[in-house]
Amino acid sequence: MSGHVHFDFAELSARERYKLLIGTVIPRPIAFITTLSRSGQRNAGPFSFFNVLTHDPAIVAIGIENYDDMRLKDTARNIRETEEFTVHIVDDALAAQMEICAIKFGPDVDELAEAGLETVPGKAVRSPRIVSAPAALECRRHTTIEVGRAREIVLGQVLGIHIRADIVDPARLHVDQLKMDAIGRLGGHSYARTRDQFDIKTLGVGEYEQLKANRLVTETGAA
Repeated sequence: MSGHVHFDFAELSARERYKLLIGTVIPRPIAFITTLSRSGQRNAGPFSFFNVLTHDPAIVAIGIENYDDMRLKDTARNIRETEEFTVHIVDDALAAQMEICAIKFGPDVDELAEAGLETVPGKAVRSPRIVSAPAALECRRHTTIEVGRAREIVLGQVLGIHIRADIVDPARLHVDQLKMDAIGRLGGHSYARTRDQFDIKTLGVGEYEQLKANRLVTETGAA
């Protein structure tokens, strides 16, 4: 046993806490978010402080770190102004174009055009939908929680979801996760693929007790 090293977050800088968190909370799903400004300017950017929190109502959460001088990034500002955004799940094929949209362009640059990404209008929201993404969640802002001078968490209510036809069975509502080929964010510049999968079924109490009894009988017999 190598033991563990304890870090007291009260003694660390924000940057040091960030490095430890992104290195341990892995893999993180990526929200590739598209928005429109009030004037109709398109914007796109990836965020890995993201997850789904509940299904009833359907709520996703995105952590957005804004600028140190408290200016809002384009995504946060657009969500505040329009109350709408679309979250795309990123697959391996979309990774390079997503990274182009992560570049800190000015607000006048259309990241989607720079990355060569085709979009169509949203169905329930005005935010554009990236056609090549395996899944897209159209969201309306539910709540914005300010958690620091330049940081906020946006809760969005999912109004509907687009899933590529070849990876979903509409009758069973079953999504083929291998065909989704989603990627996740690790620490530093690293990403993870989701092609290496395994199943573990959570047992009922009765099943668990029976399994324990069978194991005890086997061990006793072996002894």
